Amino acid sequence: MSRPPRTVAEAVGAALCGLGVRTVFGVVGSGNFHVTNALVAGGARFVPARHEGGAAVMADAYARVSGEVGVLSVHQGPGLTNALTGITEAAKSRTPLLILAGEAAASAVRSNFRVDQPALATAVGAVPERVHSAGTAAADIARAWRTAAVERRTVLLNLPLDVQAAPAPAQEIPRIARLRPPVAAPQDVTALADALTAARRPVFVAGRGARLSGAGEELRALAARTGALLATSAVARGLFLGDPYDLDVSGGFATPVAAELVAGADLIVGWGCGLTMWTLRHGTLIAPGATLAQVDVDPAALGAHRPVGLAVHGDAAGTATAVEAELTRRGHHAPGYRTPGLAARLTRERRWRDVPYEDTSTGERIDPRTLSVLLDDALPAERTVAVDSGNFMGYPAMYLAVPDADGLVFTQAFQSIGLGLATAIGAALARPDRLTVAALGDGGALMGVAELETAVRLGLGLLIVVYDDEAYGAEVHHFGPAGHPLDTVTFPPADLAAIARGFGCAAATVRTPADLEPVRDWLTGPRDRPLLVAAKVTADRPSWWLEEAFRGH
Repeated sequence: MSRPPRTVAEAVGAALCGLGVRTVFGVVGSGNFHVTNALVAGGARFVPARHEGGAAVMADAYARVSGEVGVLSVHQGPGLTNALTGITEAAKSRTPLLILAGEAAASAVRSNFRVDQPALATAVGAVPERVHSAGTAAADIARAWRTAAVERRTVLLNLPLDVQAAPAPAQEIPRIARLRPPVAAPQDVTALADALTAARRPVFVAGRGARLSGAGEELRALAARTGALLATSAVARGLFLGDPYDLDVSGGFATPVAAELVAGADLIVGWGCGLTMWTLRHGTLIAPGATLAQVDVDPAALGAHRPVGLAVHGDAAGTATAVEAELTRRGHHAPGYRTPGLAARLTRERRWRDVPYEDTSTGERIDPRTLSVLLDDALPAERTVAVDSGNFMGYPAMYLAVPDADGLVFTQAFQSIGLGLATAIGAALARPDRLTVAALGDGGALMGVAELETAVRLGLGLLIVVYDDEAYGAEVHHFGPAGHPLDTVTFPPADLAAIARGFGCAAATVRTPADLEPVRDWLTGPRDRPLLVAAKVTADRPSWWLEEAFRGH
C-alpha cells in the first residue's frame, strides 16, 4: 500500500530539522499535533510542558543559554494566548524564537479557536508570519527562520489547518545567508577614540549586545589601554569576571562602590547596552557634565532610552577593536580611572556578599542575604542561576556568583513574575553540565507551580529556592509605608515543601542556617530529581534595589 503524499505539516517539521532544530518545547493540541510529530520524526527532542506559558519561557531560556533558535509549538487560539506572556518576554529581549502555531482555516470563520493571531503577535512585539500555501511553504519557512535566526527576533509562524493538511510538493529551503555585523563608520571610530583620549575617568557598561558579539576580550583590551573601569547590565553579568577593574553590575543592583565609581565617571560608554532606567538608575549615575556614548548594532536602540552625546552604529567587538587600533596608532595609553589602590578596594568591596549588613534572622525566619551567602558557599562554581521577578530577586541575582556571562538567565524584560521555574527548566536542558538554580518568590513559585511536574518528569536535578515572605513583597513595601491596607497582597503561610513533595520533588523548609543541611546532602547525591528549598525569609524591610526600581512606576 503506497504511503500518502507528505503533507505541509510534515514538510514544515522536516525542513526545520534540516535547519538545525534539536529541541522543541510546547503543549500539543489538534492544531499542532502533526507538525510536532514531524519534528520528532526528524530527530528533534520534544519537551512537553504543563502550560503553554511555561513552554514559551522554557524555549526562550533554552535559546539564551544554548545560542540556538528556540522553538515553541502551540495549538491555535487558546494555545497561543496562553503563551503570550512568555512570548512578550522573548520579544522584548530580542530572543531568537520561532513559534509554530496552528491557525483556524480562512474558511472557518465561526471557529471557536479563531482570533487575530498576527495582531496578537504584533501587539507584543513579535513578528507575524504565515505558511500561506503548499506552493509557498519552503519560502515562508525560510523567511520566518531568517528573521528569527539572523535578525534575532521572536517570530510567530501561523500554520493554517487547511494548508497543513495539503499535499506538499518537493521543495528546497532557500539558502539563508548570515548577516555580517555592521562596521562602525571611520568618523565614528575617530570620534569615540577622541572621547576616550579626553576622558580621565571612563567607564564601560556592556549589555546583551556585547555578550552576543563575544566582545569581552576586545573590551577588556580597550579598557586597559584607556584606563576604563568595566561594568555590565544584569543580563551580561559575568562578562568581565576576573578583571581587577570589574565593577560587576551597574544600576539598581550595583554595589555601593560600583554606584560611586560609575557616578564619578566623566565618560560612560554603553556597548550593546540599552542604557535604561535600570542600568543608570534613572540617570542618577550620570555625573553633571559627563559624556554618554552608545555603541549598538541596532540604530533604533541608539538614544532610545536616554539622549546620548555620541551614537555609534556598529558591533561591539568590531568597534572596540577598531577604536583600540586607532588609539594604538596615536600612541595613546592612559591610566584613566585605574590605580593599584582602586584595584585593592574592588577586591574587598566588589561583591555584595562583602558589604557588611545587620543580620535580621530570627529563629523562625532567615535573612535573605544570609541565606544567599550560605547557598553561594555550598553550591558548585559551575552553575546557572535563573531568577524570577519580585522584591527578593536582587539577592540571588547578585549574591550568587556566576562562572561566566552565560551563568545568569534573567527573564526580566517584561517584569512578569511566575517565569522563573520555566526559565530554569529551559536553561537546564541547554546546559545539563551545570547545576541550575531556580530562584523564586512564593508568588512566582505558585504561579508557575505546574511545571514542577515537568522538572520531575524530566529528571532534572534543579535546586529550586523559594524566598517565601508570604506576600507580593514589592507591593507590601511600596504601599505599606503610606498606610494602605495590604490584605490584597499578603497571604497565609503555605507549606511549599509539602506541595513540592506532592509533585515528586525532594524538599526542605529552611528557617535557620542549620536547616540547609539537606541541601548539602542533596548536592552530594545523584540529584535525579529537583530539590525545593522553602526558605521562610525575613520580610521587615524591602530589598535594597526596590526603592530605586519603583521610581519608574
